[in-house]
This record gives sequence, structure tokens and C-alpha cells, in this order.
Amino acid sequence: MSNQYADQVFDALGEPVRRRILELLRDGPTPVTELASRLPVGRPAVSKHLRVLGDAGLVEHTSAGTRNLYVLAPGGLAAAQQWIVRTWDSALASYADEAAALARERRSRRAGGSSEGRARKQTGRAS
Repeated sequence: MSNQYADQVFDALGEPVRRRILELLRDGPTPVTELASRLPVGRPAVSKHLRVLGDAGLVEHTSAGTRNLYVLAPGGLAAAQQWIVRTWDSALASYADEAAALARERRSRRAGGSSEGRARKQTGRAS
């Protein structure tokens, strides 16, 4: 998945009401009227939020008679999850590289410092 798709998902998730809608949809297909009754915004606003979530691939819409039902889209969060995993893996790799470099530097200092100390003792020079 492209970063553009992940950006669209994160943009959609940036709004607290939309995140709450996703939480409510975890229970299964839900009509707009029921969503609106459980949110601090009216039905027209819920419909707009659902459109944004649908455009981002996070929810799907079906009609059952006169009812419009919304459900979480399978794999809808996959782009965001993949982006997070790639970013986290990259950060961990950078951390591991830095930790290894610091460990090499410390070993090098200890090896160099201990041989300098032995040389001073052997020649009788104090530091």
C-alpha cells in the first residue's frame, strides 16, 4: 500500500468522532440513526463522517430495505498498520545501529586505555 493511502487513513482517523464511529462499528453492521443516537453530533454530520471513513477504505456501506448499514471494512486499517510497522522497524534498526556503534566505541576506548595504562606502568610514567 502506498503512503498516500496511509495518509488518507490517518487523516480520517484524526477526527475524534470518526474514531468513535469505528469503535461503535466493532459490534457489527449499524444503521446511521443508531450511530447518530450514540454520538455528540447529528445525523447529517454522522453521514459526512461516514463518507470520509468510506473514502479512506475504513467502512463499507450496504442497504437493507430502507436502512443504510455501515460496517468496518476488512483490512481497512492495513495501510496504517503497515506504515506503523515500517516506521517502527526503521526506528528500531537505527537504534540498534547506534547502540552497536556506541558499544564498539566503548570497547575501543577500554582497549586503548588499558594498553596506555600498562605502557605508563612499564615506563614508570604516571598520568
